[in-house]
Amino acid sequence: MKVLIVLSAAFVVLFLPTALVWLLGRRAKSPTWMLIVFILAGWATVFAGWFLSQRAQPSLFPETSPCHDISATPVSQYFPPDSFCRHADGELRTVNGPDSRFVFWAAAGTTLAMPITAVLARRRQQT
Repeated sequence: MKVLIVLSAAFVVLFLPTALVWLLGRRAKSPTWMLIVFILAGWATVFAGWFLSQRAQPSLFPETSPCHDISATPVSQYFPPDSFCRHADGELRTVNGPDSRFVFWAAAGTTLAMPITAVLARRRQQT
Protein backbone atom coordinates (compact mmCIF):
# COMPACT_ATOMS: atom_id res chain seq x y z
CA MET A 1 0.00 0.00 0.00
CA LYS A 2 2.87 2.37 0.81
CA VAL A 3 4.39 1.74 -2.60
CA LEU A 4 1.13 2.72 -4.27
CA ILE A 5 0.97 5.96 -2.28
CA VAL A 6 4.59 6.82 -3.13
CA LEU A 7 4.03 6.09 -6.82
CA SER A 8 0.84 8.16 -6.84
CA ALA A 9 2.61 11.07 -5.16
CA ALA A 10 5.52 10.86 -7.61
CA PHE A 11 3.05 10.80 -10.49
CA VAL A 12 1.19 13.89 -9.24
CA VAL A 13 4.26 15.89 -8.19
CA LEU A 14 6.71 15.01 -10.99
CA PHE A 15 4.94 13.56 -14.00
CA LEU A 16 1.79 15.70 -14.25
CA PRO A 17 3.53 19.12 -14.25
CA THR A 18 6.12 17.86 -16.72
CA ALA A 19 3.45 16.43 -19.02
CA LEU A 20 1.38 19.61 -18.79
CA VAL A 21 4.36 21.79 -19.72
CA TRP A 22 5.24 19.43 -22.57
CA LEU A 23 1.68 19.44 -23.97
CA LEU A 24 1.32 23.22 -23.69
CA GLY A 25 4.71 23.70 -25.35
CA ARG A 26 3.81 21.37 -28.22
CA ARG A 27 0.49 23.17 -28.66
CA ALA A 28 2.34 26.49 -28.83
CA LYS A 29 4.64 24.91 -31.44
CA SER A 30 7.80 25.46 -29.40
CA PRO A 31 10.85 23.58 -30.68
CA THR A 32 11.42 20.25 -28.97
CA TRP A 33 14.92 21.13 -27.82
CA MET A 34 13.61 24.26 -26.09
CA LEU A 35 10.99 22.25 -24.23
CA ILE A 36 13.57 19.71 -23.09
CA VAL A 37 15.94 22.44 -21.87
CA PHE A 38 13.06 24.28 -20.15
CA ILE A 39 11.85 21.17 -18.32
CA LEU A 40 15.34 20.08 -17.25
CA ALA A 41 16.32 23.57 -16.12
CA GLY A 42 13.01 23.97 -14.30
CA TRP A 43 13.46 20.78 -12.31
CA ALA A 44 17.12 21.67 -11.65
CA THR A 45 15.93 25.01 -10.25
CA VAL A 46 13.37 23.33 -8.01
CA PHE A 47 15.76 20.71 -6.64
CA ALA A 48 18.73 23.07 -6.26
CA GLY A 49 16.53 25.57 -4.44
CA TRP A 50 15.19 22.88 -2.15
CA PHE A 51 18.69 21.60 -1.42
CA LEU A 52 20.07 25.08 -0.74
CA SER A 53 17.24 26.07 1.57
CA GLN A 54 17.24 22.82 3.59
CA ARG A 55 20.94 22.10 3.92
CA ALA A 56 21.32 23.34 7.52
CA GLN A 57 18.07 21.79 8.78
CA PRO A 58 18.57 18.70 10.96
CA SER A 59 15.48 16.90 9.67
CA LEU A 60 16.39 13.23 10.13
CA PHE A 61 19.90 13.16 11.52
CA PRO A 62 20.82 16.20 13.64
CA GLU A 63 24.50 15.32 13.55
CA THR A 64 24.54 15.81 9.77
CA SER A 65 23.58 19.49 10.05
CA PRO A 66 26.48 21.91 9.49
CA CYS A 67 25.20 23.82 12.54
CA HIS A 68 25.42 20.79 14.87
CA ASP A 69 29.06 20.91 15.98
CA ILE A 70 29.11 24.65 16.60
CA SER A 71 25.84 24.74 18.62
CA ALA A 72 24.20 27.24 16.30
CA THR A 73 20.55 27.44 15.29
CA PRO A 74 19.71 26.48 11.68
CA VAL A 75 17.77 29.10 9.69
CA SER A 76 16.27 28.65 6.20
CA GLN A 77 15.52 31.25 3.57
CA TYR A 78 13.36 30.17 0.67
CA PHE A 79 13.97 32.96 -1.83
CA PRO A 80 16.71 33.31 -2.74
CA PRO A 81 17.27 29.83 -1.34
CA ASP A 82 19.95 29.62 1.31
CA SER A 83 20.62 28.06 4.71
CA PHE A 84 22.34 29.75 7.60
CA CYS A 85 23.62 29.01 11.06
CA ARG A 86 22.66 31.65 13.63
CA HIS A 87 25.55 31.89 16.08
CA ALA A 88 25.40 32.97 19.70
CA ASP A 89 26.34 36.56 18.76
CA GLY A 90 23.30 36.70 16.40
CA GLU A 91 25.32 36.61 13.18
CA LEU A 92 23.98 34.53 10.29
CA ARG A 93 26.64 32.58 8.39
CA THR A 94 25.70 30.72 5.24
CA VAL A 95 26.42 27.00 4.91
CA ASN A 96 26.18 27.07 1.10
CA GLY A 97 29.14 28.13 -0.97
CA PRO A 98 29.09 30.38 -4.03
CA ASP A 99 29.29 27.39 -6.40
CA SER A 100 26.01 25.88 -5.24
CA ARG A 101 24.25 29.25 -5.40
CA PHE A 102 25.65 29.70 -8.93
CA VAL A 103 24.05 26.39 -9.96
CA PHE A 104 20.67 27.61 -8.71
CA TRP A 105 20.89 31.00 -10.43
CA ALA A 106 22.16 29.47 -13.69
CA ALA A 107 19.26 27.00 -13.72
CA ALA A 108 16.77 29.75 -12.81
CA GLY A 109 18.12 32.02 -15.53
CA THR A 110 17.92 29.25 -18.11
CA THR A 111 14.37 28.45 -17.04
CA LEU A 112 13.43 32.09 -17.47
CA ALA A 113 15.27 32.48 -20.78
CA MET A 114 13.64 29.53 -22.55
CA PRO A 115 10.08 30.95 -22.84
CA ILE A 116 11.49 34.29 -23.98
CA THR A 117 13.61 32.51 -26.58
CA ALA A 118 10.59 30.47 -27.71
CA VAL A 119 8.53 33.65 -28.22
CA LEU A 120 11.35 35.25 -30.22
CA ALA A 121 11.80 32.09 -32.33
CA ARG A 122 8.05 31.96 -32.98
CA ARG A 123 7.99 35.61 -34.10
CA ARG A 124 10.97 35.00 -36.38
CA GLN A 125 9.13 32.07 -38.01
CA GLN A 126 6.04 34.17 -38.65
CA THR A 127 7.91 36.95 -40.44
